[in-house]
Order: sequence, then C-alpha cells, then structure tokens
Amino acid sequence: MIRPSILILLGIGFLIALVPVHAQENPASLRSAAQNVNASDPAAATQAWLATIPREKREKSDAYFEGRYWLLLWNFLLAVAISIFLLELRISARLRDFAEGFIKSKSLQVACYVIVYFLIVATLSFPLNLYENFFREHQYGLATQTFLPWFREQLIGFGLTVFGGTIVLMVLYAVFRRAPRTWWIWGTAVVSIFLFVVVLIAPVFIEPLFNTYKPLTNPEIRNPILAMARANQIPVKQVFEVDASRQTTRVSANVAGFLGTTRIALNDNLLEQCSLAEIRAVMAHEMGHYVLNHGAKLLTYSGILLLIGFALLRTLFDAAVKRWGDRWRVRGIADPAGIPLLVLILSILLFIATPFLNTLVRVTEREADAFGINTSREPDGMAKVTLKLGAYRKLDPTPLEEFIFFDHPSGRARIRMAMDWKAANLPAGQSPDGTTSLPTDNH
Repeated sequence: MIRPSILILLGIGFLIALVPVHAQENPASLRSAAQNVNASDPAAATQAWLATIPREKREKSDAYFEGRYWLLLWNFLLAVAISIFLLELRISARLRDFAEGFIKSKSLQVACYVIVYFLIVATLSFPLNLYENFFREHQYGLATQTFLPWFREQLIGFGLTVFGGTIVLMVLYAVFRRAPRTWWIWGTAVVSIFLFVVVLIAPVFIEPLFNTYKPLTNPEIRNPILAMARANQIPVKQVFEVDASRQTTRVSANVAGFLGTTRIALNDNLLEQCSLAEIRAVMAHEMGHYVLNHGAKLLTYSGILLLIGFALLRTLFDAAVKRWGDRWRVRGIADPAGIPLLVLILSILLFIATPFLNTLVRVTEREADAFGINTSREPDGMAKVTLKLGAYRKLDPTPLEEFIFFDHPSGRARIRMAMDWKAANLPAGQSPDGTTSLPTDNH
C-alpha cells in the first residue's frame, strides 16, 4: 500500500523542484539561476538545469529506470521459459491434436490453438505483469488506478491482442502452408500490413476504448497549438484533451492519423503540471513526428528488420525442428504446435537486437526534438519539461547505458540540445558580433 505522503510528494514533484538536502536555495531560485546562466556556455547551462533536481528525487527516478533493465531480462527469460515449458511437456502438441480432433478447417484449427495459447501465456505471465505494471507503478507514484479499473483495462487489452493475434496468425499459417520455402518473404508482407492497419486505426478505434477524448476549450492553450499546426501544414481544426490522470501521473501528447483522421491530443496531466512554454515545447515535438513522417519511416524500418528477422527465423526454426522436432512432436513450419518455438526464437532475436531497435527510435526522437525546439522556440520550456519527464527516465546515464536501454534521448542530451539552440539562436540577419548581415547579390 502506498503511503499518502509519498503520493503527495511525487504529485508535487512534477510541478516544483524540492529543496536539496545539501542546499538552502528554493526551487524557484534554482530554476531562475538555470535560466540565467550565460547562454553562450551550453554545457554550464545544462549542468545548472540538472542541478535543480534534488538528490533524493534523482536517486528515486534512477532506481525506477534502472529497474527496467532487470525487467527487460525477466520478461525475456519468462517468455523463453514458457515456450520451453509448452514444448518440452508437449502441451503445444496436445493443443494442436485437440484442435485437429474436432475441426476440419486448417485455419480454424490455428484459431482454436491460438486462443488457448494466448490464455495460457497470459495466465503464466500475469504475476510479473501485475508487479511490473501495477504494484511497481504505484510504488513509484506513477499510477493512479485501483486494481479493478486497471484489471478491466488489462482484459480489454488482452481481448484486442487475442482478436488481432488470431487474425494475423491465421493468415500467416495460410502463407506457411502455401509457400513453405518463401514464407519468410510473404510473412514479412503480412505482418507489415497488419502493423500499418493497427497504426491507422489505433487513434480512432483503439485509444478511445481506454480514455475519453474531448475538445480542449481553453483558448490560451488551444490557439498557440493550432497556430503551430497551421504553420506546419497539419490539417487539424481543434485540439483534444485526454483524461489520462485517472490512470497515471505521466505527461504525454501525440499527433496521429492521416487521410482525414489526423488528431492533436494532450493529456490532462500535461495541462495541470506544465506551463504554456512547456506545453508548446511538447506539442511542437509531437508535431515533428507527424511532419517528418516518423510513423511511415518506422514502419519501413520495421519491415526491413522483419525481413531480416524472418530470414533468420526460417534457418533457426528448421534447424531446431530437425534436432528436436520428434521430441516436441512439431512437424514443421505449417504446424501450429510450433508457435512456442517461433516465439522462443523471436524473443531471443529481439532481446539481442534491443540496443539497435532502441537506437532507431531514439534517432527519430532526437529529430523530433530538433524540430520541436525550432518550432516552439522554447529552450527553457523544453528543459523544464525534460526535468519533469525525469521522474521516470534517468536524466544522466552513461553513453553505453543510453545506447543499450534508451529509446529516447536522455534528459541530459535533450537539455543540452535546448541550451545549444539557446546559445546559437539569433534574430534573423544578425551575426554573433551583433552586426547586421546583409544578403549578397551573387547574380
């Protein structure tokens, strides 16, 4: 059970910096000092901003984020253990036999197997899921839901997973049966199309299952956001507010959709915890993702990585079946009893590829940061909101740590970008020495 004092402390922590145990300055004076550090020295300004976070808050956020490193390992080991368990005890083969016993259609046999498989995996994974996404989030003051509403949303998410997973696996196994040699090519196309459809429909049909979207009515916040959207050719006429505070204390926003479904949304935590400058910085970053086509780029990267992954999967799956197929009673790639083996191999490949996948996302996030700072022109706002995000993201990791575990730039890197921009930003036509630079006619 979370003590009320901890919840209050963390709630206030998003809005103000607490007084460090080793200093006498108040938070406002520390932030003011950070803003007023010589703008021509971005390194010093960055350190000044980081110094505004009290040591106990930094240690707590570091502990939370570093705990995710271990959770990455535990989730991987759990996926491996469940797959081996289903294969070694021939539970997977028995599920296949059960489906074949009363269903003639191959596709429906796959559907029958997959539904039961998802139920088994969800049941065995639930204790770790409960700790990671409920108890641990409450322990660090990042969750606001009681158990029953949380569990209800877990059930909705599970239902969507079963529905979508069953459809895509039915199609994949039809490909396996019809193209046993080239399935890895056609399988890549199937999964890529599925991912595209999910990205397309998620803002309109999936996200409203978990939260309520309503138009933002405050013109002081709405109008500057719409002005930035118009300046960047984003086809929206209103901004939506999301009731995320009933689930979490995190701040977030997004710009998503296309072909008439584009929507700008920000959660109510962002509205409650951040100033207009900070909100502008966040929304400009999200607009950067949209304008720079990061969704399409990441889908393209995913397709390429899927093709490579499926090629490796084919080789490793065939080798495993050749060696252990009789023991597990797995007949080949078209046998649904091999699903745990597919999951086992993919889990290993994804675990190994974690640093590279994180780097792909981190690069797009840095591009969106650069777009955002140029659009919002709020370097101090970007620094302040980065510190708020530091409540659950480690602010100052080592370079190796950032490469392996961070799918966003670290807080230090983001603040340094903002301070670099602040140092370099000059009125149009003005040179660093203060003189006016006139255009030269080269014609």
